[in-house]
Amino acid sequence: MSLFTGVAIYLTIWWTVLFAVLPLGTVTHAEAGIDKGDGGDPGAPVDPKLKRKFITTTWVSALVFGLFWATLHFGHI
Repeated sequence: MSLFTGVAIYLTIWWTVLFAVLPLGTVTHAEAGIDKGDGGDPGAPVDPKLKRKFITTTWVSALVFGLFWATLHFGHI
């Protein structure tokens, strides 16, 4: 696997994991009982904690990519 292919696969895994991690632990305005007023979406998260989710996404993606790389490198597939 070339460097370019490895980076492309890692980024694909990263985006997939990000979309899986984003809804975890969020509380919407409707669930919190906060009125958004006119034009606000009641399903919007109160505090999305994006920095924490990006860090979680990065290490989970690294683990998944490591397993993928090891599987290819050692010829299990």
